[in-house]
Amino acid sequence: MHIYRCTLTIQESLYYATREMGTLYETGRYLHNYALSYALFQNTRIQVPYFCTSYRPTYADDLTPLVEAGIYVTPAQPMQIDYLLVTWKIGQVSYYRKSEQFGGRNYPANIGRAKEIAPESTFSCYVLSAEPLKLPRWIRLGKWHSKAMVEVAEVTLKEAEGDYTAAAPLNPLDLPGGILRAFDIISMPPASLVANARCSGRYYRLEQGLGLPLDMRYTFPKP
Repeated sequence: MHIYRCTLTIQESLYYATREMGTLYETGRYLHNYALSYALFQNTRIQVPYFCTSYRPTYADDLTPLVEAGIYVTPAQPMQIDYLLVTWKIGQVSYYRKSEQFGGRNYPANIGRAKEIAPESTFSCYVLSAEPLKLPRWIRLGKWHSKAMVEVAEVTLKEAEGDYTAAAPLNPLDLPGGILRAFDIISMPPASLVANARCSGRYYRLEQGLGLPLDMRYTFPKP
């Protein structure tokens, strides 16, 4: 197994709606492993058409090639992070659209604020692969397809067994059963993650007391 530690440096403001609170759309502190998988392997192992006829996601179909290739991407955690608060307003064009100033709510429907991750924020994640990989230098993330630089370093690993702390956030859907002992829940779509996870079982030892679980793979609940 090859394990690569990836450091992501955001080059443009990064936005995705983790929480929506009235007119405020907030970007969370963590990057989901589904989003990172698309960003790292789009047009190589994942083929998604430019135009989609449906808003329904097809994670299982899209990420199955990574499962078949023995590749897995962990969620990313912030190393250094700053935020921007952006206010936006959509002009109403009354000659072809009925005015929606209040939209049935007590605030204008065409005004909002987005809490975005600022440029030069950094994140780290891990990519596990059964075969050697060449990862891209640049990727695109978020609603605005913001540019991010990827710095990759392969890490030395050794298999071990026992208690350890996970070296990265984890997607609990993708873990073997019974390894989680304590954790903090990160509530975010499309599937909540866990951080600061204390685990027990077989793992890849990265540092003293730090590691990643063996046998992680993309798993999707049945519809």
